[in-house]
Amino acid sequence: MDNQYTYYNPEQDSGNQYTGGNGFQTQGPEPDPYRQPKKKMPKWIKVACLGLVFGLVAGASFQTVNVIGDRVFGTNDNDSAGTVKQTSTSSNAELTTSSGSTVSSDIATISANAMPSIVSITNMSVEEVQNFFGGIQEQQSESVGSGIIIGQNDSELLIATNNHVVEGNDTLTVTFIDEESVEANVKGTNSSKDLAVVAVNLNNIKDSTKEEIAVATMGDSNEIQVGEPAIAIGNALGYGQSVTTGIISAKDRTMDGYDGSLLQTDAAINPGNSGGALLNANGEVVGINTAKVSADSVEGMGYAIPISDASDIITDLMNQETKTKVSEEEQGYIGIRSEADVTSDLADMYNMPTGVYVSEIIDGGAAQKAGIQRGSIITAINGTSVDGMTALQEQLQYYRAGETVTLTVATAGNNGEYESSDVEVTLGKSAQ
Repeated sequence: MDNQYTYYNPEQDSGNQYTGGNGFQTQGPEPDPYRQPKKKMPKWIKVACLGLVFGLVAGASFQTVNVIGDRVFGTNDNDSAGTVKQTSTSSNAELTTSSGSTVSSDIATISANAMPSIVSITNMSVEEVQNFFGGIQEQQSESVGSGIIIGQNDSELLIATNNHVVEGNDTLTVTFIDEESVEANVKGTNSSKDLAVVAVNLNNIKDSTKEEIAVATMGDSNEIQVGEPAIAIGNALGYGQSVTTGIISAKDRTMDGYDGSLLQTDAAINPGNSGGALLNANGEVVGINTAKVSADSVEGMGYAIPISDASDIITDLMNQETKTKVSEEEQGYIGIRSEADVTSDLADMYNMPTGVYVSEIIDGGAAQKAGIQRGSIITAINGTSVDGMTALQEQLQYYRAGETVTLTVATAGNNGEYESSDVEVTLGKSAQ
């Protein structure tokens, strides 16, 4: 066994001591004070030196690789001690971390800039329910969603949302970022695309609120790439505005009951987020959040309507006349019966348009007087598409008996293909 030695300076100690390999200390002979002994380098020192040399070489090599990698891939984020630069498509933000400091990020900035353009929407409706004794009674129901401020005209602030957020409403209430609430009315809806625009009278909005809110910046969903960051903002669960983040998981997704393609994201989309904004890394709206997959075996699958696909429809809805509901006694009727809706599945199967299938024409009713035939499919009223009887009845609540509306009606031709035409219909006084 090689002995390990520890040497002491003679001027600091009375004699040289060495520790042998057995670990005991032994006193040696008195040394010559004028002659320094020739010291043999211990083995552990050699090993340590070799380790140091290896560490220096490896460290230099590693640093060289880092420099080359940074120059090739552009991954050098360390600017100086305590400061890290994060580069995104929106801006170059410095994330500075130190004792007692806070950390800011692009997501926080994007969210703060976008929130003034996001609103909460409360839908109050009355539905008939069966009571404990078997009778039918009316019960008030409340649902919540979100919306995006998209513009204004001379008298109204205009907000885009989902059709399912506003359908069936008796009253709509919009709540802004400063928690001020005002009543809103439907401007236009498109049930097949699940889109709607609601309007708020500018005179009903406080000046202090007008200073807080803003019109959203629209992006181009056609340019977005799978894997890009995604930020969802909306009134999740009715608790108020909240932010979730993720990525664009996929494009051109389809979903039962929706006519079109969707963006898929793993940013959490919860009840109440419907109608809210899906943003890109520039803070631009690239989608309108609309649905999620809810199943025990599924996680992180939310969907948004691509804004580039929705823009033309939203523009059309913005230009429609704001609708105000009329009383049930005043409401007009078409004078048809429908036993089935032409859903998207049936439309694909039989090459038919989606809408209301006219099973029967009521004698003397408005539809008969307008020349509508049995077997026709009503697809729109005054430019607002309808994908079924519920959507048609929803629209009829805005028109009085005696008013003339334009119905878009599809009829089958000799070759089996459906052809659409507009038919002027003067609504009847009551269901016949």
